[in-house]
Order: sequence, then C-alpha cells, then structure tokens
Amino acid sequence: MNITFRQLRVFVEVAQHNSMARAAETLHLTPPAVSMQIKEIEGQVGLPLFDRHGRAVSLSTAGEYFLVHAKRLLAALKDAEAAMARMRKLEAGLLTVGLVSTAKYFVPRLLVRFRQEHPGVEVKLQVSANREQLVALMSSGEVDLAIMGRPPRELAARAEPFAAHPHVFVMPPGHPLGQAGPVPVMALASWPLIVREPASGTRALLDRFLRDHHVQPSIAMEMPSNESIKQAVMAGMGLGFLSLHTLGLELKSGAIEIAPVDGTPVVRLWNVVHLPSRVLSPAAEAFRYFILEEGEAFLAEHDRPWVTPVPVR
Repeated sequence: MNITFRQLRVFVEVAQHNSMARAAETLHLTPPAVSMQIKEIEGQVGLPLFDRHGRAVSLSTAGEYFLVHAKRLLAALKDAEAAMARMRKLEAGLLTVGLVSTAKYFVPRLLVRFRQEHPGVEVKLQVSANREQLVALMSSGEVDLAIMGRPPRELAARAEPFAAHPHVFVMPPGHPLGQAGPVPVMALASWPLIVREPASGTRALLDRFLRDHHVQPSIAMEMPSNESIKQAVMAGMGLGFLSLHTLGLELKSGAIEIAPVDGTPVVRLWNVVHLPSRVLSPAAEAFRYFILEEGEAFLAEHDRPWVTPVPVR
C-alpha cells in the first residue's frame, strides 16, 4: 500500500472525531481535502474504512482494525523523530502529556513554568476521564509522559514519584461531623457517600481505605467527575472523598469543608510515567526532569494551609 503518514494522520483524526468536518478544522484543511484523502486510503486498502451517516461517519469493522495499525505507525514515526532530535540535541518540538482528570487542577500551572524555561517546546495536554483511559493512551503511544497516581501494572512502564497526593473526606459547611472534632472512620457508615466511578484511581483508594477499616459504606451516588461530586456535596446530598488538589477554591471560599476523620488525609503519590520501550525526546526528558525537581515543592505550596504535606522522600 502506498499510504503516506500525512494520510494516516488524517484518517486517525476522522476516526477520533467521527466527523470529516471536525477533523478538517483540527488539521487546518478543507472538508473536501479530508474526504479526498480518506477515499485515497480506502482505495489503497480496498475496503471501506468508514460507514457514512449523512455528515457523520463511524469506523467500519475494517476501519477499527486499520486504526490500530495506523496509531502504531504514527507512534513509530514519533519515536524516530524523538531519536533524531536527541541526536541533534534539540529541545523543541511537540510534547504530549497525558493526565488523569484530577491532575488537571495543577499540571497546567506547572507547564506554564516549564514553558518559561523551554519556550521552544509546544505542549499538548490529553486529559483522560479516568486511569483506564490514560493507560490506553500510553499503550497506543499517543502520549510521551503521563501524570497519574497508581502506576499501571498492565504495562511495562517506568513510574517515578514526585509528590505526595493527599485525599480527604469533604462535607458541606455546618455538617454534624464538623461539630464533633475528630471522628472514627466507622462513623462514615452512618452517612451517604458520593464517590467516583469504579475505574477511577480515587475510587480504588477509597475502597481500600474503607476495607482496611472494616467499614461498609452507604454509597448514595457514583459520579464520573470531581466537579459533580463537589456540587453534590455543596448541595447537601452526602459526603465526598476527593483529592485535596481539586479543592483549593472551594476550601478558600468556605463552600466545602474537610471532614475530621481519623486516619486522613489518605496519602498516595503522584507519579510521572513513561514507557522505557519508547525513546523520550529531549523535550519530554526536560519536562520529566522539571517535574521531578519542581513538582513536590509546587504541590506543597498548593496544599498549605489545608494539610501539612507528606514528603515523598
């Protein structure tokens, strides 16, 4: 097949957006140009890669298989570019950082500091709804580095801790738990809990904490985002369990309070993760070094005055 990498990029964008028009906007092309590229690829493959539904498209069975190989080819090209950049000792180009949704509350500010030191690097963020989605992005080679809590056991990945990641139970102002001083973990069984979905790392940490303390929780709701949990807690629908790093504005304004539960904050670690099988570009290596050096101090400052941070080392 005589298919170019440019055509592969067009195909992947259309597959991700299920729309040739939206792919055209992303690629700064016209919709007819995108449509022509897809027709050329399908002509080379000899199979329809998309099912057409008016202006919308969806991958055919052949297209789903082809997408896997297209992503592998583009990831291999990216590895080659990174290797050549390393040989030229350039610190420029595109850096793609993947992160779980909880990390979006601080990673952008760290990236601003990084760009000040490395203005030649273009940074792209890939925010995943949960850990499983981020692991999939790493596996397909769509991100250079990932910021996450629990390292992936599914992949042969290198995870380096760079900062403490405290989690707390939260409540609306005036909640009875706030009147009693420190309360035992068992007291949580008496109150409805609003929690993240099972695929979330935050949920896994909560389940383990409650299991270790032999508490059978009363799960009132499962929600797919930190923001929806905060809104439900502020509305008085129950207690929440969230990363402290997601709560700065609400704690400062008094819209949410930390519940004084024994054994909290529950602390795990933030990790910067990459696949050793893929060569890091100079830009990715520079960001890895930056976050290992700067991340802990930045988040310690962010946590204060709510919780005394726990050092990584």
